[in-house]
Amino acid sequence: MKRLTLLILLAFSLGLGATVKSPDLWALLSKTRFVEKLNREFGMYFLYPIFSDELKELEGKSVQVTGFYIPLDVSTSDCAVLSKFPNAECFFCGGAGPESIVVAYLKKKPTKRIKVDEIITIKGKLKLNDTDIDELNFILMDAEIID
Repeated sequence: MKRLTLLILLAFSLGLGATVKSPDLWALLSKTRFVEKLNREFGMYFLYPIFSDELKELEGKSVQVTGFYIPLDVSTSDCAVLSKFPNAECFFCGGAGPESIVVAYLKKKPTKRIKVDEIITIKGKLKLNDTDIDELNFILMDAEIID
């Protein structure tokens, strides 16, 4: 019994038991609520996000997300949009909400051509946008494709 206890303590001291799982970013994004408000500049109603406290704690921190690549503008290759869902079901084409897409501004252009619905992982600093209607709500800055 003492030997087992010693092995468990050794494993924890080596960090084997101290692995911290990264938060599921899609799950956190889905906690965002949206309210319809009049934008006086455009004279139209838009959905504005209300971010959860848990998500606000991640702002400015490095996060990663895996999703389906959605091309928006083929000439802008330093920008990538990821969706929780494939293209046919994404926010732009299907019935998903704005909490299911993330835009990433890449540090450097991808070395290979990324295909529609290719599953990729991107890491970057999370920026939350609740004011600029010309930008997505969830932004990864200084991002890089890691998979």
